[in-house]
Amino acid sequence: MKNRYHIKKSIAVASVAVASLAGLAIAAPVAFAAQDAVPDVAGINMRFQKLDTNHNGVLSRDEVRHIADYGKAFDMADANHDGYLNQDEFIKAESLHDRAQVAAYVDDSVITAKVKGSLLKELKSLNVSVETYRGHVLLSGFVDDEGQAKKALQLASSVEGVLSVKNGMAVK
Repeated sequence: MKNRYHIKKSIAVASVAVASLAGLAIAAPVAFAAQDAVPDVAGINMRFQKLDTNHNGVLSRDEVRHIADYGKAFDMADANHDGYLNQDEFIKAESLHDRAQVAAYVDDSVITAKVKGSLLKELKSLNVSVETYRGHVLLSGFVDDEGQAKKALQLASSVEGVLSVKNGMAVK
């Protein structure tokens, strides 16, 4: 009887230990992920100070005009609609702008993959490289004849999201 008690107690202690370790295994990545999610405040403040060329403590549209595609992020982050970004609004604008940049990159990657798939499916063997930037596709490389080049251009143009296709292909 005494032996059974010690065995049950040992099993209970072992179960608690395993549960604790499992909790650590789950909590550790979450803690590290949370730590990684903390913005680089010093870096953001330095960027804000650098952009604030007139040193008035806010950013105007003119001070950020050289940053590509920043207008939409500026408008969305300008919470009080005064036409300026304070430091808090700037952090939001940076986040919105970064997300938009990533989304555009992902969209371009998807378009590139679809064009490559279409070319491979229809033309089987093709030594054509596909590059996409903001929906604009460049086809380059070598094709067997003009007909193959024309077909490649048609296939690329028919992919959803493609705004334009440039021909950089050469006939062998």
